[in-house]
Amino acid sequence: MPTGTVKFFNTTRGFGFIAPDDGGKDVFVHVTAVEQAGMGTLTEGQKVNFQVQDDQRGPKAVDLSAARVSDVPEGPGLGPVRSLGHSPDRGPVL
Repeated sequence: MPTGTVKFFNTTRGFGFIAPDDGGKDVFVHVTAVEQAGMGTLTEGQKVNFQVQDDQRGPKAVDLSAARVSDVPEGPGLGPVRSLGHSPDRGPVL
């Protein structure tokens, strides 16, 4: 299942766009897909899983779910933090 990042979601107008992690074209997402997923709303920067369905206007996201950390591909700047580089002579990172 593809993963992506919510670019924006307008709750008033009921739609937004997801930027796929694979670098493809942004995918339209309608509030009905969000409601069917039981997610309430989407927030900018949120990671989601989704399927792409071709629509008369172009690709749209369906079967949404919140992405778990294990669903997000790793790469430069991505993935879990392994160390904050704490050094006894520098004190804790705040």
